[in-house]
Amino acid sequence: MSETSESPAAHPRAEKPEFLTEQRFDEFALPAQLQSALKEAGFVYCTPIQEQTLPISLSGLDVAGQAQTGTGKTAAFLVTVITRILTFSDRDPRLPAALIVAPTRELSHQIYEEARTLCRHADLKIAEVVGGIDYKRQADILRRGTDIVICTPGRIIDYLKQGIFKTEGIKMLVIDEADRLFDLGFTKDMRFLLRKLPPYDTRQSMLFSATLSYRVMELTYEFMNLPEFISVTPQTITVEGIEQQLFHVGSGKKLELLLGLLKREDWSRMLIFVNTKVGVDWLTTKLKGNAWPAERITGDLPQRKRFRLMEQFKNGRIKILVATDVASRGIHVEDISHVINYDLPQDSENYIHRIGRTARAGKTGKALALACEDYVYHLEPLEEMLGYKIPVVWPGNDWFVADTSKPIASRRRSSLRKSGRKRSEHREKQRTGARPASKKTKTRSFPGAIFGFGPEPSGSAETKSSESTKTKTTTASKESPPKKRPQRKKKRPPRAAKKPKPDTSTKPA
Repeated sequence: MSETSESPAAHPRAEKPEFLTEQRFDEFALPAQLQSALKEAGFVYCTPIQEQTLPISLSGLDVAGQAQTGTGKTAAFLVTVITRILTFSDRDPRLPAALIVAPTRELSHQIYEEARTLCRHADLKIAEVVGGIDYKRQADILRRGTDIVICTPGRIIDYLKQGIFKTEGIKMLVIDEADRLFDLGFTKDMRFLLRKLPPYDTRQSMLFSATLSYRVMELTYEFMNLPEFISVTPQTITVEGIEQQLFHVGSGKKLELLLGLLKREDWSRMLIFVNTKVGVDWLTTKLKGNAWPAERITGDLPQRKRFRLMEQFKNGRIKILVATDVASRGIHVEDISHVINYDLPQDSENYIHRIGRTARAGKTGKALALACEDYVYHLEPLEEMLGYKIPVVWPGNDWFVADTSKPIASRRRSSLRKSGRKRSEHREKQRTGARPASKKTKTRSFPGAIFGFGPEPSGSAETKSSESTKTKTTTASKESPPKKRPQRKKKRPPRAAKKPKPDTSTKPA
């Protein structure tokens, strides 16, 4: 330990790369347990966001920070949270003292892992409360008591409503990736949660976001105590160390160009973004069919499997990961050499978060974007936001590699199979005595249809009564079908009855 403290150059971060400042962590008044953990983790010099945040946050003031992803803001607020909890003398150990809210399970898990690293020598309990993991187990952890709760909004609100999560002891609040919380539709949930916490003047609050939008600023003014605003975002929106390239290609040739780029580019680990889950499944299958071992990660995967895939990606066991925007934020994976936007993102801000997965911690990376006719109309607003044009590369014919995988059955074919099964099941129900009358009524044409008139909605009482009468008439007609024609003929007799009247008067003669 003494050798380590005397020779900081032994740590990988002690060489102070260009992206680090001159500010050292050991120059702050941090607890000894935390200092030891920081040294063991290789944290010697601060990043710009850490240098600006820590002097303010360690003094107990509220902070609202704007910084791009991968700038070290997680360590900035964790150092503050751990330091202040260890110095609190009047808190109830049975109640959580700090609440950290993140938009996604992946980001929550990343914060949880980093918190465990920094609390290695501190006697603090950390709870990870997210969806997709054993509900009862997480509830038991909260009941036993914890110091720091790292969560997503949905699951923690569930425990709050049941009285399992207690907010009375919260002295510190951290909201990470605040803009993403709003993008994912957590506005009402966040307001509900913040209203259940102790008043803003009795706790310390820290908020971090890639963009301080109007909604984020509104949150700071309503639920924070005169926060200090910090920004380390440059004037032009760019990410240092990332070489960006744009390819104009037809949708039918995108896969062939991607296969060619996989062969041409010198890559070590690659993250490919697709806009839809269906597209992720299709592209992953195609890459595997062309002998490229790829895995997929989407929002519908079980949480444990998502964690396992991310760990394998971090460890290098998975080289190609195809993902939706669920992986665009909060994933701290080093040594991602290439990020490929197979689809241009519909939200321009997501482009920044996607390509920010590479060139982390001062390293370089490459971001390639394929603009086809389906998504090229997102390019103009994207470049307006960036403030510059993405360099265009025109591929030659030899850049395209033919797809050798087996054809994938279309979803339409599978849907037709499902509908066919449903029709056969319906026929079986008809044979066994199920009521098909309602469907007959719906499909039957009626005189006013050509003028735009239709039957009453199926839910109304009048429709139900009419349907029941129609059903009765149809069943009656089935039992005695010859009666249909006489009924129509009975309507005509009034005209025929008028003619014979003079004939009846002549009969007595």
